[in-house]
Amino acid sequence: MAFFRNDRVNWLNLHYAISALVRTGGDAFFCAFLLQRGLPIPTVLTALAAILAGRFLVRPAVLPLAIRFGLRPMLIAGSVLVGAQYPLLALVTDVGPWLYALVAVSAVADAVYWTCYHAYFASLGDEAHRGHQIGAREAISALTGIVGPLATGWCLNVFGPMVAFGVTGAVQAVSALPLLRTPDAAVAPEAPPGSRRTLLTGAWFFAVDGWIGAGSYILWQIALFVSLGRSYTAFGGVLALAALVGAISGMALGRWIDRGHGRRAVGLALGWTATVLAFRAFAFGQPVLAVIGSAAGAVGAALYIPTLMTAVYNQAKLSPCPFRFHMAAEGGYDVGCAAGCLTAAAILRLGAPMSVALLAPLAGLVVMTVMLSRYYRRAGLLEPART
Repeated sequence: MAFFRNDRVNWLNLHYAISALVRTGGDAFFCAFLLQRGLPIPTVLTALAAILAGRFLVRPAVLPLAIRFGLRPMLIAGSVLVGAQYPLLALVTDVGPWLYALVAVSAVADAVYWTCYHAYFASLGDEAHRGHQIGAREAISALTGIVGPLATGWCLNVFGPMVAFGVTGAVQAVSALPLLRTPDAAVAPEAPPGSRRTLLTGAWFFAVDGWIGAGSYILWQIALFVSLGRSYTAFGGVLALAALVGAISGMALGRWIDRGHGRRAVGLALGWTATVLAFRAFAFGQPVLAVIGSAAGAVGAALYIPTLMTAVYNQAKLSPCPFRFHMAAEGGYDVGCAAGCLTAAAILRLGAPMSVALLAPLAGLVVMTVMLSRYYRRAGLLEPART
């Protein structure tokens, strides 16, 4: 398999896989833990929106640091900073100083990490095998992520939040070790000619993706936790099951995209995701249906992520400056996801049912379908006449 021959991407994907233990463990229980501490759902959503707003404000400061030190050292530093937020999470008991500290540290850590990660992956990856490489990354991280929610849920029940989130932070820091085997990637001191014209492309894609993710990921995890009776054990088990389902279906679509089926992939991925969103709105509050909705969403993510990120990473690598492209893209995500979180919080504060808030991402899916279809048409990744 040619797409595994790029050792740089393989080491980067190993880092991503270890970090998946954190994302599917600590990140998955982020909202659940705050709910267990007594924070209302709208307050939790507002706190997440505050983190996203902080990321947006902090991100411009990452550029001079990336120019000075390069992408790899910044990504290593970002990995350690992300790990530092979890011990703070364990200290939150209400809306107060520890929550404010958590918001501040999370904003800085995420701004450094995700901006550098996406630019680094775009720089090291291969256009011809982009879909394969993203599919492999997501499948490997999904397999690793089966352990994350089970381990975190068990640690929370047996040892409490300080141990559970302390271990989570340590694992995130360890995930930086494979990056020592990858090369550095420089960031141009000045924006190359024409780079500014490409920035809005990534920003629009990620802004719409952020709106979708606010409901399909963040709000759904809250809804799932509530539907399962606020049980850490049940919540972790269902997330592990969903990760297993996602791993099984993870690599197929990336290979399909690379063979020229981009537009069909858009219809399949976003059509499936729309169906899942509608089903989840109906399933809220019903444990068995919520489990099905979670597993179906994992299949949707395995379809959706390679379809979206193949388009984004290819445009980033072709842009004059991938780092600045992803700075704009991540800024777009912050705006879109924060808007989605605040909209969901407002819907719930006004007394509307959770099912209404869970349907909000459908508007973003319509926009994303148009954008991705246009990209694959322009890129020439059209389905052959005979398949």
